[in-house]
Amino acid sequence: MQRRHLIACAPALLLLLRPAGAAGLTEGDANAGIRTALERGANAAVALLGRPDGFLGNPLVKIELPGGLRDAAKLLRATGQGARLDELVTAMNRAAEAAVPAAKPLLVKAVRDMSVEDGLGILRGGDESVTQFFAGKTREPLHAQFLPIVTRATERVSLADKYNAVAKKASGFGLVRGDEANIQQYVTGKALDGLYRMIGEEEKKIRRDPVGTGSALLKKVFGSL
Repeated sequence: MQRRHLIACAPALLLLLRPAGAAGLTEGDANAGIRTALERGANAAVALLGRPDGFLGNPLVKIELPGGLRDAAKLLRATGQGARLDELVTAMNRAAEAAVPAAKPLLVKAVRDMSVEDGLGILRGGDESVTQFFAGKTREPLHAQFLPIVTRATERVSLADKYNAVAKKASGFGLVRGDEANIQQYVTGKALDGLYRMIGEEEKKIRRDPVGTGSALLKKVFGSL
């Protein structure tokens, strides 16, 4: 009962917390503005990452070999195996790029099902609030969707099986952790990390420059913060 009352009161609390210059900002505006910003951010991130070089060409999200295998990779490069390692890293990033478009329906659903309490937390939250919202709502089902796509993409590379064999041995010595011992699980996790990060980056752009979005609603909501 108390939780229901809290959720019901959240929009009113938002209006009480708004700055003095935010006259005319209704609870409906606030909720709609948050949903619009998140949906825009999600769509932009999917479009940015779900294309060739979306991961590979973006240093913020590019998927590299796990740290525990990088020393081994240096030795392989020294013996002339650099091209094959590059092929593996490229394949990991291509797999992530192939998987990301499947995320769009679930991301949009998460936004449209967002509670008032969620919206208030995001609007007044820190830089990680958007990432935490989407990860909490979608990480588990998206992992299940991404994994078979990533698996099909990495199976085309001969080094994928060798990676798993080497990483499995390395995990026994504590050189790699958990999902890092399996290339498909590792890439799936990194693809999700990159997706959530870029959604957060897109949402931060809206916060910094709501006028630049061309949306009167976003200007009204985020311009008042």
